[in-house]
Amino acid sequence: MTDEMVRIGFVGAGANTKLRHIPGFRELDGVELVSVANRSRASGQRVADEHRIATVYDNWQDLIEAGDTNAICIGTWPYTHRTMVLASLDAGKHVMTEARMAMNATEAHEMLDASRRKPELVAQIVPAPMTLKVDATIKDLIADGYLGDILSVDIVVHQDGFVDRDGPFHWRHDRELSGYNILQMGIWYEAAMRWIGPAASVTAVARVNVPARKDDTGALRWITVPDHVEVLCEMVSGPVVRMRFSTITGLAPDDGIWFFGTEGTLRVESAIMTLHGGRRGDDALKEIEIPPEKQGSWRVEEEFVRAIRGLEPITHTSFEDGVKYMEFTEAVTRSAQTGKKVYLPL
Repeated sequence: MTDEMVRIGFVGAGANTKLRHIPGFRELDGVELVSVANRSRASGQRVADEHRIATVYDNWQDLIEAGDTNAICIGTWPYTHRTMVLASLDAGKHVMTEARMAMNATEAHEMLDASRRKPELVAQIVPAPMTLKVDATIKDLIADGYLGDILSVDIVVHQDGFVDRDGPFHWRHDRELSGYNILQMGIWYEAAMRWIGPAASVTAVARVNVPARKDDTGALRWITVPDHVEVLCEMVSGPVVRMRFSTITGLAPDDGIWFFGTEGTLRVESAIMTLHGGRRGDDALKEIEIPPEKQGSWRVEEEFVRAIRGLEPITHTSFEDGVKYMEFTEAVTRSAQTGKKVYLPL
């Protein structure tokens, strides 16, 4: 129904939920922010007081099962996403979950299958936001033949600089909480799929250069999630894609994405999301201006609500795409552990 009141409960109101989702939903007509449940009653109450949310639940199960909502926003860590999404769908509620979708490909498939059994319910994953400004222009240039046949794509993302052996233990270092997700690998693969589709095979090398860190209690925690990974992909659409994600590469060149084709080259400067290009016969790359009407922007909450009302489909990001990037992240680890090429889909 186009006029359906959307009544939202928030499970895990962390940083992104407070920064993006709560303000985003509050701006929309016909949306009520009903309830919140955090890891403790006290933290949930703080969120409720700060953001004018009426009801605080002691646990996420009670929030999802309560009859005061018809949509759930999950802002917890990946190890809970499968269980909470399945519970939300079982309760007959639309659901939006924070990325990454799950711990592994098996969980992602379970979530997709559950959503397909409830086609009347909307299921959405919070999308990779970095490239929204340039996505439409890149896709148009590719479709119009600016690059010719795409031969090779480089994606390089450096974080943090030189090795920091004294840095704190983060939940993303814990495979039991983050699963097969490594650094920013999943979100950049999601962006790449928007431009050139999914990978057909993955070959990867990964390293854990800092094998242990101290947690908040001072206890030493051993780490198996890599801090440096290099991936070579053969894409279904033809090109070879090389990826490097690292937290140990000091004084590295600027992050960015390069597209190399038979007729042209594109570069995305990822820090500021500008686009440069050149074609056969040009002397150098030149900036490609992106008109305001073609610059995408963050509209995750709006898309979720409009999809519930039947006004548009979920494009950023569907559970189908979520399964693809979870298969990719798992394939990277499998390849790094075995030294073998891994073929997709799993």
